[in-house]
Amino acid sequence: MQRASHHQLRAQLRELLAAKSCYFTASVFDPMAARIAADLGFEVGILGGSVASLQVLAAPDFALITLSEFVEQATRIGRVSRLPVIADADHGYGNALNVMRTVVELERAGIAALTIEDTLLPAQFGRKSTDLISIDEGVGKIRAALEARVDPDFAIIARTHAGVLDTAEVIRRALAYQEAGADAICLVGVEDFAHLQQIAAPLGIPLMLVTYGNPKLNDKERLASLGVRIVVNGHAAYFAAIKATYDCLREQRGVDASDLTASQLALKYSLPDEYREWASEYMNVKE
Repeated sequence: MQRASHHQLRAQLRELLAAKSCYFTASVFDPMAARIAADLGFEVGILGGSVASLQVLAAPDFALITLSEFVEQATRIGRVSRLPVIADADHGYGNALNVMRTVVELERAGIAALTIEDTLLPAQFGRKSTDLISIDEGVGKIRAALEARVDPDFAIIARTHAGVLDTAEVIRRALAYQEAGADAICLVGVEDFAHLQQIAAPLGIPLMLVTYGNPKLNDKERLASLGVRIVVNGHAAYFAAIKATYDCLREQRGVDASDLTASQLALKYSLPDEYREWASEYMNVKE
């Protein structure tokens, strides 16, 4: 596999965003996964925030991983990657100034693009974990990200949650982030094609969807026709690795087979109930 420069990989991602096709990401959670994905012909990879939290901390996706920990993993991947990788940078690890630092560090790590979401993270005392920041603050984060980048091909993707907002509000946010200069809009929580079509109609920049395998959105050509260029179906490869590790070690110890799925094993060993109990006890966090 021929090595490409970080700038060349970013240019490749730009070509994907400008194309008329829809591409599905490979979950690249470590350097070996990145090499495998490129060798198998994937056009783009994704380093998920939830996966990084599991891989680095064995912790659930509760905004516990720090920027330095996330960047360390991104750097390991960027060092060997032969395909462009998008980093799920959550909320940018703080306010707009923290977002600037996040952009600097991930660009240096060799990442091709990042998503910045408008979720209120980490969860605030007495608030829901799905609460969002204001549009104005979200716009400020996107503008700050654009100011901080050095390579103009490093893509800044604004993410919002279509599953917790009414459609009109999703459109308002997406249009505001487009106007701020975002290179693409990432949507999570889109229900079906009717929902997607309403959101996509007024937008003029590419879309990225996090679908988690939603069967109502399983039509690559139709997705492409609505401006969707990148789709994240989930991180099955990572969970398969957890399952394989468990089964290998279990067999070595002579332990009977478990009927737990890969996702259930991840839940078991990341101890989410402990974190939820602490959040309830010390933060009064509402689900």
